[in-house]
Amino acid sequence: MAVSRALRRLLRIRNLEEEQSRLVLESALGELSRLEHALTATVERDRRGRRLVDDSARTGQLPDRLAGLEETRSAALHAVALGPRIETMEDDVTMLRLEFLAKRVERRQAETLIQETEAEEAAAAGRRGQQALDDWYGSRLYREGAKAESAAPALAESASQSPSDSAPSLPRNRRIWSKT
Repeated sequence: MAVSRALRRLLRIRNLEEEQSRLVLESALGELSRLEHALTATVERDRRGRRLVDDSARTGQLPDRLAGLEETRSAALHAVALGPRIETMEDDVTMLRLEFLAKRVERRQAETLIQETEAEEAAAAGRRGQQALDDWYGSRLYREGAKAESAAPALAESASQSPSDSAPSLPRNRRIWSKT
C-alpha cells in the first residue's frame, strides 16, 4: 500500500498549520515582552520621580518636587493599566502555546503514519524480492535436475555403445530436488 497523496497533503497542511501557530505564538511572546519592558520602564520612571522628589527636598526646588510627584503618579497609573494587559497576554500566550503543541503533535502523528506506511512498503518489497530469489533458485535447481535426468539415458546409451569410454554416469535412482 503506497503512501497516498492525501496523506502527504495532510502532512504539508499540518506543517503549515504548525508554522502558522508558531508564528502567532512568537508574535504574542513579542507583545508580552514589549508589555513587560514597558512595565520595567514604568518602574524606572517611578524611581526617577522619587529620586527627583528626594533631590528637590534637599535643594528646595519646588518645580522639581512637583515634577517628581507627577512622574511617580503617572508611573503608578501606567503600572495599573499595564497589569491587566500583561495578565491577559500571559493567558493568551499560554493558550497559544498549547495550540502550538497540539499542532506539533498532529504533524508528528501524520509523519509517523507516513513513516509506518513506508516501512511496511519496504518490508513488503523485501519479502517480494526474497520470494522472487527463492523462486528463481528453486526453478534453476529444477531445470538442472531435469537436464541431468534427460542427459542420463543418453549417457547410458553412449556408455553401452562404446565400453572403452569410461565416462561416469549418474545413477538413475538418485533423487533430484524438485519444486512440489
